[in-house]
Amino acid sequence: MSVFVEVDHVDQVFDLPNGGQYIALKNITLDIRKGEFISLIGHSGCGKSTLLNIIAGLTQPVSGGVVLEGKQVTKPGPDRMVVFQNYSLLPWLTVRENIALAVNRVMRELSASERKAIIESHIDLVKLRHAADKKPGQLSGGMKQRVAIARALAIRPKLLLLDEPFGALDALTRSSLQDQLMQIAQEHELTCVMVTHDVDEALLLSDRVVMLTNGPESYVGQVLEVPFPRPRERLEVVKHPSYYGMRNEVVYFLNQQKQAKKRKVLQAAPIARNGLEKVNLELGFIPLTDCAPLVIAKEKGFFQEYGLEQVALSREPGWKAIAEGITTGRLDAAQMVAGMPLALTLGMGGKAPLPVVTALVMSRNGNAITFGKRLLHEGVRTLADFKDYLVRSSDKVPTLATVHPASMHNLMLRYWLASGGIDPDQDVNIVIIPPTQMVSTLKAGTIDGYCAGEPWNSRAVQEGLGYVIATDLDIWSGHLEKVLGVREDWAAQYPKTHLALVKALLKACEYCDDFRNREELVEILARPEYVGADPAHLRPGLVTPYDRGMGDEPESLLRYNQFYVDRTNCPYRAEGLWIMTQLARWGITPFPRNWLSILDRTRRVDVFGAAARDLGLLDIEPNRSPVTLSDGSVFNPDDPIGYLNSLPIKRTIQVEEITIDTPEPSTV
Repeated sequence: MSVFVEVDHVDQVFDLPNGGQYIALKNITLDIRKGEFISLIGHSGCGKSTLLNIIAGLTQPVSGGVVLEGKQVTKPGPDRMVVFQNYSLLPWLTVRENIALAVNRVMRELSASERKAIIESHIDLVKLRHAADKKPGQLSGGMKQRVAIARALAIRPKLLLLDEPFGALDALTRSSLQDQLMQIAQEHELTCVMVTHDVDEALLLSDRVVMLTNGPESYVGQVLEVPFPRPRERLEVVKHPSYYGMRNEVVYFLNQQKQAKKRKVLQAAPIARNGLEKVNLELGFIPLTDCAPLVIAKEKGFFQEYGLEQVALSREPGWKAIAEGITTGRLDAAQMVAGMPLALTLGMGGKAPLPVVTALVMSRNGNAITFGKRLLHEGVRTLADFKDYLVRSSDKVPTLATVHPASMHNLMLRYWLASGGIDPDQDVNIVIIPPTQMVSTLKAGTIDGYCAGEPWNSRAVQEGLGYVIATDLDIWSGHLEKVLGVREDWAAQYPKTHLALVKALLKACEYCDDFRNREELVEILARPEYVGADPAHLRPGLVTPYDRGMGDEPESLLRYNQFYVDRTNCPYRAEGLWIMTQLARWGITPFPRNWLSILDRTRRVDVFGAAARDLGLLDIEPNRSPVTLSDGSVFNPDDPIGYLNSLPIKRTIQVEEITIDTPEPSTV
């Protein structure tokens, strides 16, 4: 069904008396179909009514907009009518006159008799014939609300907007009006958007319940599809087998938002110099091509440009050392594999959960699956070939390596294998090896292949040891790869330093994705203190066409190493959610029942947005829409558990509430 109303990346900001600004709504995107009933639900102050007023055209957003039937909404109009909680009736006019006021104003082209017929029919529609000549002061609250609804419907709006229309009514009156509204909406195919605090009301009336997170920067946290058939009877809805499960889902969301407000917030450290709390930092990295943003920020003076006086880059032996450095406080921040902040926050490996956050994606893509040449001689050129090889060589279990359990290398390798009907825990053996040891271990024959970042794939190809059977562009083009990770308590202690660090690295990411700088980038990365590799191993995919080592012509892979273009750098919450499903899929961590709370704590879209705005860059998080992956499976960020259950190859899924205490600031 085509989109009837499109809320397109709406932001709303209010000026504060102290000269600051309050970001009420951030990147609200919502498509509404004709005849659909949408409820907006969330705690007070989350921006529900603000969003409704923007849709009505009563206020204008600072960015984004609303489109109704192909036309942008720029002001109020008769195609949108609002029913407020306080009725908004003129007290000196009767029921008939209040309705007539709207009809006579909007439908001037009709004859007096036609307008009168419309007025009288809507008096009957809301069952107020007996009170048609009474004034509002003579009516009950429920009767006044019926007048407001009749007045709104009488001008035949395309969109009916309701702002807690039944909130002040007694239970019996509220139930009666809800039933009438349901009947009217269905008979007239009305498109409705309603603000409510009442979960049962939302489930009774709605086709979808849109749940908004707490402000500031409120966003659409979850959308719940309501499957109850229409026409609806109140008792039948309550008896529906999905009713209480769905009700619990909404209540759980609201409770999570309530708990988030109560979470302890550490005080920021005093300002040291340059407007920052801390100006000397130690940052960890692994010698890989995609450590480039950290290296460039140091070499080009971007750290100093944003007030960070001394930044030391610590070349770490592996991802385990990176995790240790952040956990103990030895490192202020680090380049991390994409799933590491989430895995540490969820307590991977039975350890106590330690909240680690990311406000920046530093790179996308850049990985490959490399097999030893022996498998090429066995005719293994595709995933299907590998499946056939496993069937005919069932007495041999190949060993494949990856770099960290929570890395995209591990998750993508497993995803790729499972998409071909290969169980990564039963049909092959997967081991963890630091990326710098991949080539030597392959050469020794200890492993049959690996998934790693560059330059370790190209080195194996150029030394005649292996071939690339797949790049991550073949599996999920544009996936996040390396992120900036800091402890949550560090980010709370040093918020201005954190922001400065993100800005410096954002500028470096932009520099790295300018192809005019790529030759220089190769020369810098090749230095011993950074990657320490032969420039020939760094160039494929970064500068020159990519050779898979299978005898074919090298391919031009323009996005093989992606640092900035196509909104690389925003730490999308939906991507973090997908990572959590994969960690749960393979038994690496449980899937958190409180997944939205975990995402809010670990994916610091607000810090990224502040940095991007300071640099004059786009700060919008992409749409939270379903994603179709390479094997045809669809990931719906509103139903992650349903997605997990749909996957044919997986371990037993554990869903648990993850309790995370805010740690004391590290003194290490």
